[in-house]
Amino acid sequence: MAYKKTNSDRIKRIYQLCEDHFGGIVFVGVKFHKKIGWIAKAQFDGSFENLTADGETSTEALKNLKNRVKKIIKRYNSV
Repeated sequence: MAYKKTNSDRIKRIYQLCEDHFGGIVFVGVKFHKKIGWIAKAQFDGSFENLTADGETSTEALKNLKNRVKKIIKRYNSV
């Protein structure tokens, strides 16, 4: 049986990525907003205030946030 990722696994991965590359991170989480839908958020205590991404499902929102974080890391490393 193949391992199935959970949203907890995704949150831990995003947290680890942010901590490794940006330093101080307060939290990573996902919540439902009535008008927007699912919102994933990473809140920092240093250089950024926070990063957010939305999606139709909580999983999609977390994946979009992870991709956004990776894109920022890639840009930062290429400078």
